[in-house]
Amino acid sequence: MQRIKPKGRTTQTRIRVRYAETDAMGIVHHSSYIPWFELGRSDWMREAGLPYSEFEKMGYYLTVTEVCARYYHPAVYDELVTITTWIEEVRSRAVTIGYDVRNETGRRLALACTKHVCITKEGAPTRLPQVVYDLFRG
Repeated sequence: MQRIKPKGRTTQTRIRVRYAETDAMGIVHHSSYIPWFELGRSDWMREAGLPYSEFEKMGYYLTVTEVCARYYHPAVYDELVTITTWIEEVRSRAVTIGYDVRNETGRRLALACTKHVCITKEGAPTRLPQVVYDLFRG
């Protein structure tokens, strides 16, 4: 997994748990965290000055190749949750993004990472554009 303490620039995305994300007991299903990670990384890119939509207009995509998560405590319906997002590692063609999910009291709910490979519109792996590589490196 990744480090417990984020490195570099972080963003914080706040969401309120929706009923549709929970099971019959009002607990968030583990699969519901993955869209939260997407929100976090989209906010990270936007706040860094390059919205993901602009990255796509450049002719590139970041395809998810791996998701790893460690769940510590359950998130529950109507709870306010904060996803802290940061860049964990950058390589010429890939980036690993870290996430720390906590509730309003600061209790850790999950610690996760997603790994991505840069691809073209045609789906071919390619190097990250220099401007994006530099952005990710901080």
